[in-house]
Order: sequence, then C-alpha cells, then structure tokens
Amino acid sequence: MVYTHRSLDLNSCVVKLLYTDKMWLRHCTIRAFIRRALWAKACATGIIIPLRAHYHAFMCTWLGEKNHIIGIGRKIAEAEMDIAKAKSEGYLWGNGTGGTGTEGSGRKKFLAVIGVYTGFGSRLKRNTFRGSWMPRGDALKTLEEKGVVIRFVIGRSPNRGDSLDRNINEENRKTNDFLILESHEEAAEELPKKVKFFFSAAIEAWDAEFYVKIDDNINLDLAGLIEMLNIRRGSPGLYMGCMKSGAVVSEEEQQWYEPEWWKFGDSRTYFRHAAGSLFILSNNLARYININSASLQSYAHDDISVGSWMMGLNATYVDDDRLCCLSAVQEKVCSFG
Repeated sequence: MVYTHRSLDLNSCVVKLLYTDKMWLRHCTIRAFIRRALWAKACATGIIIPLRAHYHAFMCTWLGEKNHIIGIGRKIAEAEMDIAKAKSEGYLWGNGTGGTGTEGSGRKKFLAVIGVYTGFGSRLKRNTFRGSWMPRGDALKTLEEKGVVIRFVIGRSPNRGDSLDRNINEENRKTNDFLILESHEEAAEELPKKVKFFFSAAIEAWDAEFYVKIDDNINLDLAGLIEMLNIRRGSPGLYMGCMKSGAVVSEEEQQWYEPEWWKFGDSRTYFRHAAGSLFILSNNLARYININSASLQSYAHDDISVGSWMMGLNATYVDDDRLCCLSAVQEKVCSFG
C-alpha cells in the first residue's frame, strides 16, 4: 500500500477519494461512514491516502475485518425494521399491544394517570381538592394500588430554586401528590407548552391505559370517570373530551390571541378539538407526543395544540357530553368549581 505524505492545514484539509472498484462500492453499505473516518484521519495526521485498487484492503484494515462491515450493515437493517414495526404499532416501544398490555415491559399497568394542572399561587385550591374528590395520604396510595394515579402538575419557577420552588418541594414532601415538570417553566407565556411536558413525564413515570388532563377549577366525579375509562379498556387511539370549535382571535390586544392565526385559513375558525378543561388520551397517543415532542407545533392554547397533533394521526375522536363540564347532563363527570 502506497502512502503520500503532505502537510495539511487543519482549517482547509481536503481528502480526494478515487474509487475504481465499482463492484465493491455498490456493496459497501457504510461508505459514507468510511469517508468521514478517512477525512478525520487525514486532518489529524497530515496523510493523504490514494486508494485506487488498494482501497478495499485499506478499509478492511481500518475497520478490522470485512465481516465487521457486514455486521454493521445488518445492524442498520435490523434497526430500520424495528423503527417500521414501532411506527405500525403506534410508536409503542417495548409494548406492541397498542397500549393494552404489559408483556415484556416489566412495569405495573395502571388504568389512568390524572394530571391536575396547578400553579404556585393555588395552594388553597389544592387543599380544597384534597378534601373533596381527590383522596389524600393512605387513601391516595390505595387508589394507586387499584390502578389510578392522581397528581398535581406543575413546572419550575423562572427563578429556579427560589422560594416558589422550595415551597412546592416542601408541600410535596408532606403530601407526595405532585408531578413536578423539571424541564418546564411555570409561567403564563409557557402554559401552551406544558401539555407536552405533562404527557411525556406521565408516560415515562407510569404505564397507563389513559392519561387525563384537567384544570384546577374543575370538580371531578372520580368514580364516574373511572367507570367510563374501565368500559373503554383495551381501546388504543382514543381522543376523548367535550369536542368544540370556535373563532380564531387574530387581534393581538384581545384575550385568547392566537399568534399563528393565519394558519387557520380565511374563515379563522379552529378545527374540532377537545375542550382544555378536561380531555383524555389513550396510551399510544400520549406516547406519540412523548416521542415527537421536540417537533410538535404548540399554539396559544394547549387544547388547540393537542387537537392539531391528533388531526395528523389515526385517532378515534370520542365526543362525550359527560365530559362537558358546563353541560346540563345529569350524569356528567365534571363541573366547574
């Protein structure tokens, strides 16, 4: 093998690779990786390597053995198959049952995780909840053993570690009923993004059939909600709530202003979506949000954001009057407090 030595400027080094063995090149599945490796070696050593007829032998030396190349190609193919399988099953890594089983996961399966949005100034509301529909202490643990998790959901202070954060930490030490979103800043302007952090944190902490988001001004018929969800067990792809639409506010000075108003067309009307006061996602939809959270567009309101994500999926919309907290339906499971 012939090596030609030449000084290289590390800021402008160029490696010219000449390929003559076209048959070998067609079968080299990782030639892009090899090219980058040679570039790095040339920049580091000041050596340009004319490959020509010796290219194949050099690459076998560089990587160890030709079998190693084949092995890497096989691993790439296997990974691509795993990705295709995960996509076909609703992005459920390690759980190919559409969110309806625990085979191979090794995790306890819950019926539901209920996240109650709260803020730093809402301690009185939380105490009211704990004394009404939401169990506390040993009763909360017993409910979890039966498959239902309830947590207050809050982010961190913009001034991380200040008295607001410390007060929440202290309250949580006493009650153990918070889901603290470490990566979310609890501020009014960040509220639309909170839903992504909630679903991601909830699905990583608990493997449940359903994930429920409710606001802290809602009184919940917990037994009624549990009964509703039990009936829906084993049904992946459910997007449940009080479905509605409405006008898009395009004037910045008005309440409910939508910065992305122009995306909703000339009619300036929101698409059908579940009202933000209470909505429910099945396991695979929540998992989809977790996996793709970095690339999902957030709008001015969390219910609009979730509705936009569901539109692109094969989700089953369930419009249930019992989830309309303002409705006059007697058997409804929620009402405004």
